[in-house]
Amino acid sequence: MLDFGGTYSIKVSIGQFYGIEINDFAVTVAKTALWISEEQMIRETQEIIHSKIDFLPLKSYASIVQGNALRIDWADIVPKEKMRYIMGNPPFLGHQWRSEAQTRDLDIVFYDLKKHGKLDYVTAWYQKAADYMQNTTIVSAFVSTNSIVQGESVSILWEHLMKKGVEIKFAHSSFVWDSEAIQKAHVHCVIIGFACYSDTNGKHLYENEHVNKVAHINGYLLNAPDVYITSRGKQLSKGLPSITKGSQPTDGGYLIMSEEEKCELLSQYPSARTLIRRYMGSYELINDKVRYCLWLKDVPPSNYRNIHPIMKRLEAVRDFRKNSATESVRRDAETPMLFTQIRQPSSDYLAMPKVSSERRRYIPIAYLRSNIISSDLLYMIPNATMYMFGILNSNVHMAWMRVVCGRLKSDYRYGPVVYNNFPWPSPSLEQKVKIEQTAQGILDARALYPDSSLADLYDPLTMPPELRKAHDRNNAAVMKAYGFSTSISEADCVAALMKMYQELTKKA
Repeated sequence: MLDFGGTYSIKVSIGQFYGIEINDFAVTVAKTALWISEEQMIRETQEIIHSKIDFLPLKSYASIVQGNALRIDWADIVPKEKMRYIMGNPPFLGHQWRSEAQTRDLDIVFYDLKKHGKLDYVTAWYQKAADYMQNTTIVSAFVSTNSIVQGESVSILWEHLMKKGVEIKFAHSSFVWDSEAIQKAHVHCVIIGFACYSDTNGKHLYENEHVNKVAHINGYLLNAPDVYITSRGKQLSKGLPSITKGSQPTDGGYLIMSEEEKCELLSQYPSARTLIRRYMGSYELINDKVRYCLWLKDVPPSNYRNIHPIMKRLEAVRDFRKNSATESVRRDAETPMLFTQIRQPSSDYLAMPKVSSERRRYIPIAYLRSNIISSDLLYMIPNATMYMFGILNSNVHMAWMRVVCGRLKSDYRYGPVVYNNFPWPSPSLEQKVKIEQTAQGILDARALYPDSSLADLYDPLTMPPELRKAHDRNNAAVMKAYGFSTSISEADCVAALMKMYQELTKKA
């Protein structure tokens, strides 16, 4: 603030601030807020320099423009040669909640990216800034929903931006941002600073109150190579059973029944017992809730045609499917006794919930018998060995999952992209046997609490000490098979896995 002549002068004024706001009232609020901020800073300056500074009448004005920031040419507001920093908190809006106008905004901004349809609305500001910053040393930073650094968004957005020369200069990992409303909205956010020039000054990764200086930050906000994990039909690691969704009824609920409905049917028609199977989705698996379904695959019509309640349900299924907007479902109205998609394995299988709470350290995974019908809200791995159970229940796999999976709000959304791309270790025979033992230890610890659901067992506040210790022993065995230290951080663990992934994809 002190100039070379020995006098004090203020080097920053609100006249140096520019902004775009779509709401006219918000424009006025922004201008007023800047005036108030400037007045507060002038008062602080007066205390420092022990001198009076005239503030009124107002002499400086912030250039806050009303308009759609995605439709306006930012260079018309301020030439990029005069710009140094861009910052903001653009709106968070998933693709399923966008208006037609907002969808059109993305179409305009992402003129050079065909696969932008599933991206969050906030990503348009990254694209807009990247185009504006070309051939400059401008640095941008946005608060954003953490969806842009998870799942398929990374391969779509960041590979595209980095081809434009974008580098992430600093980033804050995911954190919960609570609104001040009475009914608080918990939003999971990240802060990302980026530019379109290279330097060797190092990058900075922030987490809570800690900061690490790193050589590089990739699209997952990790100190790891620029890896883009995309969907693949087969497992990257060879020799593993396939993962698939469970069977989908598309029935309007008429093939599914509660415990009470099942008992009522069997009280009238005891012979129907062979036509009913236990039915399980994510909620039922995690919470040990009981539901049933009519399972008439390969069952002769004579076994159920004279059972009036079943025939009434099949009529309702047929009518429901006939009114569907989907042509394939309408065709399936001709076979109302069958699920529209049947994937039930003939062997026992490992079941993984499609969606589970991000509060849990581990996704609850369990073995199910082949006669339990899995819904399409579970993923199934038939013939999964105890060794596989140990690896998939480890903190190594869970760390990978947290980065690679998609999200439903903040909850984990498991899928084939997680399993098929996961780099498995190459253990010695001794290490493999040890993992089989520790995996069995997890099942044994669960069995100590037969009346507790997986939700009870894996709640962070109620997880039994025997189960926690069993997982710790399993984690140690799995990390040894990978050659990882037991003190490795989750971020470093995923970074190492990404390097393994990079090597595997070269060989694939």
